[in-house]
Amino acid sequence: MSKKKLSIARLEKGGKRFEIFVDAEKAWALKNGEKINVREVVEGEFIYSDAKQGLKASEVDLKRVFGTLDPYAIAETIIKKGELLLTAEQRRELIESKRRQIIEFLSRNTIDPRTNTPIPPKRIELALEEAKVSIDPFKPVEVQVNDVIKALRMILPLKVARAIMAVNIPAPYVGKAHSALSKFGKILRESYSSDGSLNAELEIPAGMQSSLMELVASLTRGQGEVRLLRTEQV
Repeated sequence: MSKKKLSIARLEKGGKRFEIFVDAEKAWALKNGEKINVREVVEGEFIYSDAKQGLKASEVDLKRVFGTLDPYAIAETIIKKGELLLTAEQRRELIESKRRQIIEFLSRNTIDPRTNTPIPPKRIELALEEAKVSIDPFKPVEVQVNDVIKALRMILPLKVARAIMAVNIPAPYVGKAHSALSKFGKILRESYSSDGSLNAELEIPAGMQSSLMELVASLTRGQGEVRLLRTEQV
């Protein structure tokens, strides 16, 4: 269970206790209004009176309290109206997972304003430790990142930035490359040369410049070109 980060969601209602096994992080997201299919959240279709003991709730109690025997409808009610039980180890694992996501986000989306260059993940990790930044294991990265940046700026100069890149794709590789580029970043402008090659301006997270160069090299067998036009602070 620990590998799947399963937890127990519990609801006490009508004098009875009802429990289900859930993916802890997805259950919290569903509980807080995110649109997630409950089937992706619940482990199995059983509703328990005591999940750890494997004691299933009776159909009579389920029908009386929830008005249905549909396990997914019942599970959604338990998640949204009940409580999510986490062990200390599960909470530590979730915090560490979220911390890694934040580090990755910052390494891709921030630059050192003194040099206009991306900040290595290890440097961000050390700054997080030094600043003793508190990470919420359930809040989305995008919700926490502004507060994290404010805390880090006392130690590490950084700015959220986008890089505007010029990309040239030779004609034989345009088909597959165009699709890959549109998924990698936002195409701001594009035009085609007389030889059929693609010229594009692409907006990407500032920390992803090297990844874009590697992608273009792979797609074009080293014949494509990538260069930085400018960086823009957000």
